[in-house]
Amino acid sequence: MDICKQCEDQAKKTRNGKPHELLTKVDENRVFKGLKPRGFEEQDFQCLTCRAKFTHSTDKNGVAWTLWQG
Repeated sequence: MDICKQCEDQAKKTRNGKPHELLTKVDENRVFKGLKPRGFEEQDFQCLTCRAKFTHSTDKNGVAWTLWQG
Protein backbone atom coordinates (compact mmCIF):
# COMPACT_ATOMS: atom_id res chain seq x y z
CA MET A 1 0.00 0.00 0.00
CA ASP A 2 1.25 3.50 -0.81
CA ILE A 3 1.63 6.06 1.92
CA CYS A 4 -0.69 9.05 2.11
CA LYS A 5 0.37 12.62 1.29
CA GLN A 6 0.42 13.55 4.98
CA CYS A 7 2.92 10.75 5.69
CA GLU A 8 5.08 11.77 2.73
CA ASP A 9 5.26 15.25 4.27
CA GLN A 10 5.84 13.79 7.75
CA ALA A 11 8.95 11.92 6.61
CA LYS A 12 10.50 15.29 5.64
CA LYS A 13 9.85 17.05 8.94
CA THR A 14 12.64 18.16 11.22
CA ARG A 15 13.19 17.20 14.84
CA ASN A 16 10.72 19.84 16.04
CA GLY A 17 8.04 18.79 13.54
CA LYS A 18 4.86 17.58 15.22
CA PRO A 19 3.06 14.39 14.12
CA HIS A 20 0.18 14.94 11.70
CA GLU A 21 -3.33 14.56 13.13
CA LEU A 22 -3.82 10.95 11.96
CA LEU A 23 -0.60 9.60 13.49
CA THR A 24 -1.28 7.81 16.77
CA LYS A 25 1.25 6.70 19.37
CA VAL A 26 2.13 3.01 19.43
CA ASP A 27 3.69 1.47 22.56
CA GLU A 28 5.49 3.41 25.26
CA ASN A 29 8.04 6.19 24.86
CA ARG A 30 11.63 4.79 24.98
CA VAL A 31 14.15 6.79 27.02
CA PHE A 32 17.86 6.31 26.35
CA LYS A 33 19.97 7.79 29.13
CA GLY A 34 23.49 8.96 28.59
CA LEU A 35 25.87 11.49 30.00
CA LYS A 36 24.13 14.85 30.13
CA PRO A 37 23.08 16.29 27.72
CA ARG A 38 23.32 13.20 25.51
CA GLY A 39 20.19 11.28 26.46
CA PHE A 40 17.33 11.05 23.97
CA GLU A 41 13.82 9.63 23.50
CA GLU A 42 12.05 7.67 20.78
CA GLN A 43 8.33 7.21 20.16
CA ASP A 44 6.62 5.01 17.56
CA PHE A 45 3.59 6.20 15.60
CA GLN A 46 1.20 4.63 13.08
CA CYS A 47 -1.03 6.41 10.55
CA LEU A 48 -4.74 5.67 10.82
CA THR A 49 -5.19 6.22 7.07
CA CYS A 50 -2.40 4.35 5.30
CA ARG A 51 -0.98 2.31 8.25
CA ALA A 52 2.55 3.73 7.71
CA LYS A 53 4.83 3.39 10.75
CA PHE A 54 7.21 6.07 11.99
CA THR A 55 9.70 6.48 14.80
CA HIS A 56 10.31 9.97 16.13
CA SER A 57 13.69 10.49 17.80
CA THR A 58 15.10 13.42 19.73
CA ASP A 59 18.66 12.13 19.17
CA LYS A 60 20.55 15.07 17.68
CA ASN A 61 22.79 12.72 15.66
CA GLY A 62 19.99 10.75 13.99
CA VAL A 63 17.04 11.28 11.70
CA ALA A 64 14.10 12.97 13.44
CA TRP A 65 11.29 11.05 11.67
CA THR A 66 12.06 7.53 10.36
CA LEU A 67 9.49 5.95 8.05
CA TRP A 68 9.57 2.16 8.35
CA GLN A 69 8.77 0.29 5.13
CA GLY A 70 8.12 -3.38 4.54
